[in-house]
Amino acid sequence: MTTGVRRRMGVEERRQQLICVALELFSRRSPDEVSIDEIASAAGISRPLLYHYFPGKLSLYEAALKRASEDLAARFVEPQEGPLGARLLRVMGRFFDFVDGHGPGFAALMRSGPAVSAGNTRSRDALSRTHALIDSVRQAAYAQILAHLRVQEPPVRLELVIRSWISLVESTALIWLDGRRVPRDELERQLVHDFAALLAVSAAYDAEMAAVLHGILREEPGDGPFGDLVGRLVALAS
Repeated sequence: MTTGVRRRMGVEERRQQLICVALELFSRRSPDEVSIDEIASAAGISRPLLYHYFPGKLSLYEAALKRASEDLAARFVEPQEGPLGARLLRVMGRFFDFVDGHGPGFAALMRSGPAVSAGNTRSRDALSRTHALIDSVRQAAYAQILAHLRVQEPPVRLELVIRSWISLVESTALIWLDGRRVPRDELERQLVHDFAALLAVSAAYDAEMAAVLHGILREEPGDGPFGDLVGRLVALAS
């Protein structure tokens, strides 16, 4: 007969466990609605012991946001092989996997975290760090898109297109979370179409952008996401 013995976790292992527990709770409810006692109980430890690893809920919240932002940034990593439209569609699938599974936490991350008192220096510093995490996700996404386009020094119009599209993806995801009123697969494809449309409009004004667009379309199959967009537009015009 064997007797189960609870293994004592090391400091870093316990910290990582608490971050995972907090992320799980934040994925179901807004972080403002999750108490420190609830996090401690879910982790199987006492409130005083939790404070041994994190000085307060804010520091644990920041650690959870950092983990979430790293995970979200990794969703934009995609092998640079095959047509761009298909690559972007796979990226959108992974992005919405995260959004769908971490709705309240994603909303809190993109809306700059918990409520902050204007007179609280510590809270203002925390808000600044949250903004930095959000910017790191956006920059990672921007760098990945440039890499897929094989552009090292983007013209200003291309930067505008990519950053505008990233903002569109963020805002679309936040709106979608409020009731999920549009089928997710349709929304993912629409966002890929939005990227192509933004490129096309910019290409109509700029020769460099036209060259970028032509290079993309040369590699696109007729049954891919971009070919689908062209077909839909032709049908609409006729």
